Amino acid sequence: MPTTFSDELVPETQLTERQLHDKILGMLVGSAIGDAMGAPTEMWSRPDIQLEYGFVEGLDSMIREVSPEGVWVANLPAGGTTDDTRWKVLASHYLLSQKQTQLDAKDFAKTILKRYDSYTKDFREIKTTAPEPFEAVTLKMGWLQEWAKVSQPFIDDNIVGYADSLGKFYGGEMVCAGLLYAPSLGAYFPGNPEKAYQEAYKLSIYDIGYAKDISALAAAMTSAGMKPTASKEDLLASLRLDPEKYFESRLVGRTAHKILKNALLIASQSAKVDSLGNQLKSETPSLNFAFNELDLQLQDMPFHAGEIWLQTLTAMIYSDFDFMGTLVFLTNFGRDNDTTSAIAGGILGAYYGFDQLPVKEREQVLKVNKEILGTDLEQIANELTAHMLGR
Repeated sequence: MPTTFSDELVPETQLTERQLHDKILGMLVGSAIGDAMGAPTEMWSRPDIQLEYGFVEGLDSMIREVSPEGVWVANLPAGGTTDDTRWKVLASHYLLSQKQTQLDAKDFAKTILKRYDSYTKDFREIKTTAPEPFEAVTLKMGWLQEWAKVSQPFIDDNIVGYADSLGKFYGGEMVCAGLLYAPSLGAYFPGNPEKAYQEAYKLSIYDIGYAKDISALAAAMTSAGMKPTASKEDLLASLRLDPEKYFESRLVGRTAHKILKNALLIASQSAKVDSLGNQLKSETPSLNFAFNELDLQLQDMPFHAGEIWLQTLTAMIYSDFDFMGTLVFLTNFGRDNDTTSAIAGGILGAYYGFDQLPVKEREQVLKVNKEILGTDLEQIANELTAHMLGR
């Protein structure tokens, strides 16, 4: 498996092998930086973030308890990550089993179910009566428990069972599901946002309602950013794609597009109240205005797909798609800030590429994930790039 790539052009992408690898690694590491920035204060209120961490502008250690969807190792140093990075990695492993032209949703469900089954096997093979091994495996099982319930009937073509289990997925709420892995899918179809949308939509089998559209748009946006001459306008243009014809929905229309318009409006209005010339400081009126506007549109739960997408888009537009600016916005806003930051970090990481990510943050995330969490993001990027090149 090559660890270096040439300057030869890759057919249909207009990227060189080296550029393709740089953008895939940028997606993985960019998402992990966002995850790591939000993880210490995940689900915290803004007053609590300010009290303990002040105005967050970089990575920090996370003194927090373990949980299935959160960290699996307590008291991680700066750079540690949660399930938001685990999902990008799991999706990447799935992609290594696929042909690049078509993705198979059943294969994705099988990948998740296989991983869940491996955890149950680990649980059964524990020989000690000490609680620690059981606690460690239980965390992993809990991470995929809800997903396994949906996966099995989907694989079995059990339509009634699938509909029933999806209706109960995390209590039947419209949680953020496909958004967790959408940037990985988008990176698999570089420079082809419509194709990325279509394939990601097929894999939105854990999403309910317009969350399916949102997940597919996140993949499209990632793909658009991987064009060799991609601009900010290209990123926004990808959000107008509508292969599934959501705009034709009777009475309601396309909710995802309403979210985009709302994000554009909030960012535009915020700019008008910026009297300090620096939009990303805690005392800046424009930032407080944007936060207050987003507060008015909170859902019942922080991990609602619509809420997460509004915050993610608003942060990117408000920050003029600046990588760290976007993550600073989202981390300090609070709510499900590791997820919003991980989504934005994945999209913008693919857009800028690994080489343009902040050096301190990218190296810290690579180090902690590899040495403490056992996740080698560079190796995954190497394998995925080689696979996409047909090697």
